[in-house]
Amino acid sequence: MTDNVAYAVVHTEPPSIFLADDIDVLHRVLALEVVARTDPAMLGADAGSICDALLEERWGDAVVAWIQALGTGIDVYDGKSIYTADDLPADLIGAQLQFTRLFGGGRIGELRRLG
Repeated sequence: MTDNVAYAVVHTEPPSIFLADDIDVLHRVLALEVVARTDPAMLGADAGSICDALLEERWGDAVVAWIQALGTGIDVYDGKSIYTADDLPADLIGAQLQFTRLFGGGRIGELRRLG
């Protein structure tokens, strides 16, 4: 695993997914790409306070107010790993599987005989 990322799933139809290299960048992405691109008429009376939060760089406050105004959920995840081909070499995946919990930590033959 080389790096960690942060990502968000905006529960629109279809869902939108945003990926960033850390949580701070993700907050700014959500503020710009989701909140600020919303039609103000959809936000009603909350539009002004959301604009204020954006101008004051209070990204979290703007996103929370947007969620409350629209009722659209956003799930945010931080510290998720990026896996590369080096982390999971194709020629070793079979051997690695044998030592996972599902396969009994290497005891799959014994478990199959019992089952």
